[in-house]
Amino acid sequence: MTNINLESRIRGMIWGQLIGDAFCLGTHWIYNLHDLKTFYPELQGFEVPRPGHYHEGKEPGAFTHYGDAALLLLESVAQSGHLDVVDFGRRFVAHYGSRDYKGYLDSATRGTLEKASVDAEGQAPEGFAFQSGADDDQLATATSLAPVVACYHDSPELGDRVAEATRVRQNHPRSIAYMVTYAQILAALLKGTDLHSAVHQVQETAVKHPEFGPELAQRFKDVFERKHLDTVKGTEQLGQSCPLKNSFPAALLAVVQTPDDFTDTLRRIAAAGGDNAGRATIAGALLGAHLGIDAIPEALRNNVSAKERIDAAIEKVIEATCEK
Repeated sequence: MTNINLESRIRGMIWGQLIGDAFCLGTHWIYNLHDLKTFYPELQGFEVPRPGHYHEGKEPGAFTHYGDAALLLLESVAQSGHLDVVDFGRRFVAHYGSRDYKGYLDSATRGTLEKASVDAEGQAPEGFAFQSGADDDQLATATSLAPVVACYHDSPELGDRVAEATRVRQNHPRSIAYMVTYAQILAALLKGTDLHSAVHQVQETAVKHPEFGPELAQRFKDVFERKHLDTVKGTEQLGQSCPLKNSFPAALLAVVQTPDDFTDTLRRIAAAGGDNAGRATIAGALLGAHLGIDAIPEALRNNVSAKERIDAAIEKVIEATCEK
């Protein structure tokens, strides 16, 4: 893995995050595994959402509401050359706060729109700082964090900028603690640290967190105690649901089980049901940063509807990052 350059890892990290979301579009939030198997007996990824599903009407290759926000953040970072929370926040509320938006609104999005006092046209008041997001400790920021890590992975500002990005939608101390932990693992991978070493290095730091150290210590322990289990069984035990104390370790479990197989990891996450799209974004970013872009099949990238927008934005992020 040491011959994989930084640009390849950044491309892999951002693409992996976005592919993870689109891969699970049709199977997202199906908690009953019998139903999941009945609806999709030959699960391959990029399934069509069924009638009545949260993402009904979206075509394969589209994103869930997670991926839509991730693309907004990616393009904001690409245009600014850094994290600009006001620019991202305004893009975010304009998209989700508009009367024309017909998709799903999760708790982080609803809370953020309320805190920002968004009007019917999706506009926040002048001067709003976008640092008072929802009181939410689920997956919103985790599904879009990759371009922020790309910009600050080698900077002492990484933790502060990740906290700033998190507070746009999730003004919750657990969300910030988990996002800083997640970002530190991604940053270590971008520097060429092997996956297991990166996880264990960050684990040693995370357990010292003044508020969430004991919880993070237990969740890291839970992951490695279940490494031998089938991913579906391990995910059932760790939790299929959206809160970070369930979803983050469940995503990490799938990654440490198959650290060198991008596609198989996403399939196993999808088959475990629940908030699989959220977990797949985390796993996709981790594996992309670990393995580089060449380990992600081109066919998966070609399946994503926003491919051209993503490619263009990633190159701008890389240009800004490599100029530092």
